[in-house]
Amino acid sequence: QYGWDQPAVACISHVCDGGAVMPPADGHVHTEWSWDAPSGSMEQTCVRALELGLPAVAFTDHADYTRWPLADADLDEDQHLRRFTDELGVLTPPRLDAEGYLESIERCRARFPDLHILSGVELGEPHWHSPLAAALLRSGEFDRVLGSLHCLPMGEGFAEPPYLYQQRPAAEVMGAYLLEVPRLVAGFGDFAVLAHIDYPVRTWPANAGPFDVTAFEGEFRQALKSLADSGRALEVNTGGPLQPEVVRWWREEGGAAVTFGSDAHDPTGLAFAFTEAAAMVEAAGFRAGRHPFDFCLRS
Repeated sequence: QYGWDQPAVACISHVCDGGAVMPPADGHVHTEWSWDAPSGSMEQTCVRALELGLPAVAFTDHADYTRWPLADADLDEDQHLRRFTDELGVLTPPRLDAEGYLESIERCRARFPDLHILSGVELGEPHWHSPLAAALLRSGEFDRVLGSLHCLPMGEGFAEPPYLYQQRPAAEVMGAYLLEVPRLVAGFGDFAVLAHIDYPVRTWPANAGPFDVTAFEGEFRQALKSLADSGRALEVNTGGPLQPEVVRWWREEGGAAVTFGSDAHDPTGLAFAFTEAAAMVEAAGFRAGRHPFDFCLRS
């Protein structure tokens, strides 16, 4: 469906003229055009990418339409979020300025011709906001479209995992998240990559004990199979703990392609832990495509 017919080669490429190892492309990066990235900079991220020897970067800034409550602790930790919350602490993300974002992409392509720059967007819960998400995609050319799930239903509204962990057992929240993934996959067809399937693990509460991915194998496999059957790719997101079991299950459930995403919200986070992630993906049986910005494919 997405043209993954390239021959399989090593997952980490080598620079021909210098012999240095080239890390994989970073396919999930945020800039100043994301409402939650006050330290983001598209131009400085390009500079950092060249310093790291990255072959390509995809700027996938947020397009979120869900409203959700924030705890006081969240607001204290991230003061800039107060700009988007009402007197009840409910956050309303501002709309992505697609025109300004795409103009910035073109400026960076002109300034950094040696870096392959992909335009992109991260759609939050697009299956709940299909008309708005589809309208955004029609407004410009986006090379890399991520679908993501940050919130779950809570009463008549929605909430993110940290808030839900205060209301429900952690295992229940994790299970509900994974059960929502197939609904996202079936409910909106216009994204190529599922971002951070293990998103709730980032804020797993200490009072729930260490997170055990095998305790949710059935739910993970169900979510992964729905994604594989849809012909889309799975992102290995290094913004949280790496889960080698999930990549192995992805391959066993028929998954054909993998991408890497740091989920960086400032230039210093670019390609975080990519060496470890690339080794994990290679061990699971995936190899890179023909071009450095292609997906890794099952071998």
